[in-house]
Amino acid sequence: LDVAWFVVYTSQGLLNEEGYASAYENAVDKFDAIHRLVDEYAPEQIELALTSDDVRRIVDSGKMVAMIGVENAYPLGTDIGRVEEFYNRGARYISLAHTGPSQLSDAHSGEQTGEWLHNGLSEMGREAVAEMNRLGIMIDISHPSKASIMQTLELSRAPIMASHSSARALSDVSRNLDDETLHAIAANGGVVQAVALGSFVSTDKATARREVLAEFEAEVAAEMDFEILGRGQMFRLPMDERDIYRETMAEVQRVAAERAEAAGVPGRVNVADFVDHIDYMVNLIGLEHVGISSDFDGGGGVEGWDDASETFNVTLELVRRGYTEEEIAMLWSGNLLRVLDEVQAIAQEIQSEG
Repeated sequence: LDVAWFVVYTSQGLLNEEGYASAYENAVDKFDAIHRLVDEYAPEQIELALTSDDVRRIVDSGKMVAMIGVENAYPLGTDIGRVEEFYNRGARYISLAHTGPSQLSDAHSGEQTGEWLHNGLSEMGREAVAEMNRLGIMIDISHPSKASIMQTLELSRAPIMASHSSARALSDVSRNLDDETLHAIAANGGVVQAVALGSFVSTDKATARREVLAEFEAEVAAEMDFEILGRGQMFRLPMDERDIYRETMAEVQRVAAERAEAAGVPGRVNVADFVDHIDYMVNLIGLEHVGISSDFDGGGGVEGWDDASETFNVTLELVRRGYTEEEIAMLWSGNLLRVLDEVQAIAQEIQSEG
C-alpha cells in the first residue's frame, strides 16, 4: 500500500459542553500526532497529501502517503467554524456520526438501540453538509443512519463517499448499505469502499466463529476475574478506563483464540468472501462507484488480508475473477481520487459564487 488514511476518531459521548470539549481535545491531539509524524519524525519517508495531485507526486517521489479523515464530527461541538479548522488541519473527509447519534446526525446503531435524535440530520448537520461542500471535504456516510444518508444525498452538491461499508444484501448488518442506498450513491456520483471487516463481510460465517470464541473468552475472563462489557457499556467508560479495558480485553481475546484454534474453531471470513462484495456492488452500481477499504485499526482484516503486507492477495483474487489492470487501479484508488477531485472542483465553484 502506498497511501494510508490516518483517522481522527472520537468515540461518541454525552452531547454537552464537557463532552464536546473532551472530544475536541482528543481530535486535536490526533491531528497533532499525524503532523508530528510527517513533519518531524519521518519527513523523508512519509508526506501528507491534500489533493489527488499530491498523492501522485508523493508516490512518484518514493515516499509513503498520509491522508487524514475524521470519523465522527462530535469534536465539532456546536461550532460550525471547526469544519474549516479541521480542513486546515488536513482533513479531507468527515463522517457526521459514528456509533450513537452525534449533535449532527443519527447513526446506524439506532437500528439496534432505537435511538433517533434527529430523524436523520440535525440543523447543524445540514449546515455541515453545506460547509463541507464549500471547503472541499468529502462527506463520509459509512456510520450515519440511512435517513441521514438519504438526506445528505439530497443536500450535497458534491459526490459523497462511504469510507468503509459493504453490501447489505450479502451481509445484513446496519453498517452495510442496502441496494436502494447503493443506487442513490451511484446516482450522486459517489464511491463505496467495500470493507474487509469479517462480521460485515459474512455475518453467518463470522457469527459461527464468534460464538465459539465467546465461550473461550468467557472462560479466560473468569480465570482473570475480568468482566466483559457490551459495546455500549464500554463506550460509556471514561477514556482512561476504556483504554485499560481494551488492553485487558485484547489479552483475553489472544488467549481465547489460541485455545479455540486448538479446539477446531470454524474458519474465518476470507479474501474470497470479501471480493464477493466488490463483485456484487460492481454488478449493481458500476465499477466506477466501488473502492476498497481495510479498516485494519477498526476491527478490519480477513483471512488472507490481515495487514498491509498481504494486500497483494486482494489484487490476486481480483485478477482471478477477470478484472483488468485498469479496473483494479480504479478500485484501489482511482475512484476515490476521482471523487476527491470532483468534491474539490465543486468547492471552487461554490467559493467563486461568493
